[in-house]
Amino acid sequence: MSAKIVHKSYNQNDSLLFPPSLGELIPENHPVRTVSAIIDRLDISGIESTYKGGGTSSFHPRMLLKVIVCSYMCNVYSGRRMESLLHENVNYMWLSGMSSPDFLTINRFRSERLCDGRFEELFPQTVVLVNGEGLVSLKVQYIDGTKIESAANKYTFVWKGSVEKNKARLEAKVDAVLKTAESVLAGEDAECTKEEPCVEGLPKRTGRILRKMDGQGISDRKLRRSVKK
Repeated sequence: MSAKIVHKSYNQNDSLLFPPSLGELIPENHPVRTVSAIIDRLDISGIESTYKGGGTSSFHPRMLLKVIVCSYMCNVYSGRRMESLLHENVNYMWLSGMSSPDFLTINRFRSERLCDGRFEELFPQTVVLVNGEGLVSLKVQYIDGTKIESAANKYTFVWKGSVEKNKARLEAKVDAVLKTAESVLAGEDAECTKEEPCVEGLPKRTGRILRKMDGQGISDRKLRRSVKK
């Protein structure tokens, strides 16, 4: 008679009375912890100065900055991809404190808050400090204009090619990454303009529609409420 096969309990919908902290799922020596700690110490007053008081609450700029910096270090430049990572990757969930800004919010933050050289100043600082800890090799390799992909080490951000320690070349690589990110962002912004309405432009569009309805003598209250909604 063969022995009975026993499997460990498996229930995807099992509820936990005491859910673990997300931080417990991230190794103590993981680079995201270093990146997070570095950005916590950076002076981001330049970014904060772009916010105006009043209105609804906004996502914390330091949180968005952490998500974007870590994404760039992992060769992720698309706001859509960052949005997916915030839902799928525990490292990003921890970085964001389980916040889930959509790609429009992420891209708007990059376009409006990180412009005028603000990000170009902060990103290299973070990269150099993380590189100094030996946690990121800043490997970028191009052959005939084509970026070569390779598997990343388990706990290391890898940017392809041989390790570069020369500061000038390091800065050149950081600049290349920023330009790539700007290109992807511009592409997504253009795509968004064609396919999706900008949330911030909706009030103006609503006003134009209502004025046109007034001009045509359309006074249906139910219809006007629907337009406003």
